[in-house]
Amino acid sequence: MEKCIAKLMRVFISENDRHQGKPLFEWIIRQAQKHGMAGVTVLRGLEGFGADSHLHTAKVLRLASDLPIVIEIVDMKEKIQTFVDVLENVIEEGLITIENVEARFYRKN
Repeated sequence: MEKCIAKLMRVFISENDRHQGKPLFEWIIRQAQKHGMAGVTVLRGLEGFGADSHLHTAKVLRLASDLPIVIEIVDMKEKIQTFVDVLENVIEEGLITIENVEARFYRKN
């Protein structure tokens, strides 16, 4: 594969966010797979805050719950835009960012 310009979508939500009774990040992963996205990575943050400025942390003396979740998806522009449309009415609180990335290779086993 030659290098190409792709899109990186990051979805910022909270660990406790739900959709249809399941964790929202799990629902997003299943939807990305269903829509044929190239791949998805879910990252759990140690600490962070969002629009409400409420601090979420995993410090030892505090209960580590409702931590930040970042979901990264890389694919071509058209597929990313279609998937944003899927998420638009599902994410009640959160942020989606999209940026250009240079994809060098995509390999399967």
